[in-house]
Amino acid sequence: MSQPPFGLPFPGPGGQGDVPAGAPFFAELEKLLAWQGGPVNWDLASQWAARSAGEDDPPVKSADRDAVQEAVRLAELWLDPATALPAGTTGAEAWTRVQWVEATLPVWRSLCDPVAERVVEAMGQGLTSGLSQLKDAPGLSEQLPEGMDLGQLAAAAGPFLGLMRQIGGLLFGAQVGQALGQLAREVVTSTEVGLPLGPAGRAALLPANVAEFGQGLGLPTEEIQLYIALREAAHQRLFGHVPWLRGHLLGAVEEYARGISVDPEAVGRAISAVDPTRMDPEGLQQALGEGVFEPARTPEQEAALARLETMLALVEGWVDEVVDAASAGHLPSAPALRETIRRRRATGGPAEQTFAALVGLELRPRRLREAASLWRLLLETRGISGRDGMWNHPDLLPGPADFDDPERFVSPEAGTDPTAAMEAWSAEAGGGAPADKGDGPADKGDD
Repeated sequence: MSQPPFGLPFPGPGGQGDVPAGAPFFAELEKLLAWQGGPVNWDLASQWAARSAGEDDPPVKSADRDAVQEAVRLAELWLDPATALPAGTTGAEAWTRVQWVEATLPVWRSLCDPVAERVVEAMGQGLTSGLSQLKDAPGLSEQLPEGMDLGQLAAAAGPFLGLMRQIGGLLFGAQVGQALGQLAREVVTSTEVGLPLGPAGRAALLPANVAEFGQGLGLPTEEIQLYIALREAAHQRLFGHVPWLRGHLLGAVEEYARGISVDPEAVGRAISAVDPTRMDPEGLQQALGEGVFEPARTPEQEAALARLETMLALVEGWVDEVVDAASAGHLPSAPALRETIRRRRATGGPAEQTFAALVGLELRPRRLREAASLWRLLLETRGISGRDGMWNHPDLLPGPADFDDPERFVSPEAGTDPTAAMEAWSAEAGGGAPADKGDGPADKGDD
């Protein structure tokens, strides 16, 4: 984790977080302050993201829509011999950047709200703690209204805490909207960040972003779009036919986010460090910026992070291998595109930084290459059905140590044969053995 969640501390005057002129933050302030839907004002986030993403957002033409649908249709045909998982798309769509924002907002809400809730709670607790630490502040008693003591001041802070929560919702909503607007200008599909952000079964490409992605590569536009369609369709097969995978990935992110701890005493110290005898918002901002919101990982978070990084590597490695097999003999530019996307995913970029700013978590599949090699070895030793059968249950999948020694993992002595393991697991659970998936793509009809 490279930075605090939501990009905290909040940018100051002239920073990237400044409110742009004419933003609804001011035009509809009363309406926005009435938000009661949670720690992030998603009305503002949606407006801000659409405003940011909508700048120079070209509309999707009928030719773009037809090209995306044809690319996904062809991608599904090429994927059929490469995997035992059947097609997972119920349709193909070409999205504008604003449409990407609208389609993915429900998932972002489930990911961001737990982090924002933690921060808002800590700010409220820190304010209360800070007031208690002000009792000996020189000059404070002279500033209080006649007849008011510190106890009454603390009691009067209650309504202010509610207002601060609303202000926090505005601040978080503005930052989420700004981040999603930026992300919408970069992603090329609905699954590029490794998570199923869009509606289930809907393969989606962003033609404008695909065109920008291809600039400077010197490769045919049609091949670039088809390769990206292959990756999107492969992701959809995985998310569509591994029923536990979507919840497993999103749950790991949410579990990590819920574990973020912001030290309320540090917030209190920051507040008490501000001169109470004068209004000093810059001093408060500076005090809150001195490591107050830098969260420390708990053991539970470390475990969630390890699971998430492993699962992202396994998902991206599987997609990488399956798409490589599906494109072989069809796309001359596939090897170059494979390496380009590997670097794009493994090294991280603006999109990853945006996600880290939202939930304080990087989504980098750091061991993508090792995971892809392991999937290739499973294919060589067990065939397509044996490889894809590993997705039947999370307990069957390799772990980080197996990336270092894939030969041991696939050896018969390791006991990782998916059919035998699933039969044993089903017997222990009191159920029947899973249906035989066969040894190759010709048997996919039994899935």
